[in-house]
Amino acid sequence: MKAILQILVTSLLGAALALGKEEVMLYTHRHYEADEALFAEFTKNTGIAVNVVKSGADQLMERLKQEGHRSPADLLMTADAGRLHRAKSMDLLQPVTSEALSTSIPEALRDPEGYWFGFTSRARVIVYAKDRVKPSELSTYEALADKQWRGRVLARSSSNIYNQSLLASIIAAHGEAKASEWASAVRQNMARAPQGSDRDQMRAVAAGLADVAIVNTYYVGLLKNSADAKDREVASKIGVFFPNQGDRGTHINVSGAGVVKAAKHKENAVKLLEFLASKEAQASFPVTTYEYPVSKDVPWSDLLKSWGIFKQDSLSLARLGELNKAAVKVFNRAGWE
Repeated sequence: MKAILQILVTSLLGAALALGKEEVMLYTHRHYEADEALFAEFTKNTGIAVNVVKSGADQLMERLKQEGHRSPADLLMTADAGRLHRAKSMDLLQPVTSEALSTSIPEALRDPEGYWFGFTSRARVIVYAKDRVKPSELSTYEALADKQWRGRVLARSSSNIYNQSLLASIIAAHGEAKASEWASAVRQNMARAPQGSDRDQMRAVAAGLADVAIVNTYYVGLLKNSADAKDREVASKIGVFFPNQGDRGTHINVSGAGVVKAAKHKENAVKLLEFLASKEAQASFPVTTYEYPVSKDVPWSDLLKSWGIFKQDSLSLARLGELNKAAVKVFNRAGWE
C-alpha cells in the first residue's frame, strides 16, 4: 500500500539547511504543532536542522523496511511501546548508549537494550458519565467484566495498538487464560460493537449510549481544549478514573523514538533524543499535548493535576511488545472486533 507522505520543513529549518548546517531526518506519525515548535527550538540551540517526514506508523516502518540501508531516515518516532518493539523486531533500529537518556528516562519506559526511548507517557483510564456513575463504583480494569456493567461499556477496536498493549499488561499480570476470560466478558458488556477513536467513545458516553469507556488520558485533554464547543461540553460531562490503585497500578504507555539502523547522522539523532528528554522539552508536553512527562523532575500542568495523582503500573513496557501477538490472539478468540 502506498503511503501518502507529507514532508514538513519550516522556514527556520530550511534556512539552516541553506547555510550548510547539520541535519537529522525524522520519520514520525505524531502530528502536533507543539512537536514542530520543539524541533525549531532544537535547531536554534544546536544548528541541526530537523527534516520531518510524516505518515502512519505502519507505513513508515514499511518504508524503512523497503529502503533498507539506503534509507535517509535517522530517527523513527511513534506512539506505543508495542509499535516501538515491532520496529526493533523488524531490525529497523540500532542500540544507543546515552547517560543523559538513561538518567532522564525511567528504566521501565525505555528498551532495556537501548533500541528505543519513551519521551512522553499517557495513562489508559476509565472515563465515566458523572451523572450516572459514582467513582466508588469503579475499581479495576478486571471489574469491567462484571455483570453490573452489561451494556454499559465502550472501547475501540482490538486492532488498535493501545488496546493490544492494555491486554498485554493484563496477560503479564494474570496469564493468557484469565486475560481471555476478561476480554470475552468485557466484549459482552459493550453497548455496541467496537468502533471509532478514543474521543468517539467519550462522545458516546456523554450522549448516554454507555456509562464508561476505556481511553487514553491525553484525549480527555484534547476534548477539554478543543476549538469545538460540543467537544468541550463532552469533556465537562465525564470524569477520569485511574484503575487498579489497590494493586499493580494504572496501565501507562509512551510516545517514543529510536535511532534508525541505517542512520547517516546518528550523532545528531541521539542529540535530538536527548533534547526531547531534557527538562526544557519535557515541560512543554503537559501543557501542549496533555501528555505526562517521563522525567520525574518536571511538574505536571494544572489539567493533569486535576485528574489526580495515581500509582502507575511498573511493568517494563518492553513486555507489552513481547506479549503483543498473544494479546491479538486473545482478542480474536474473544470476538472483540
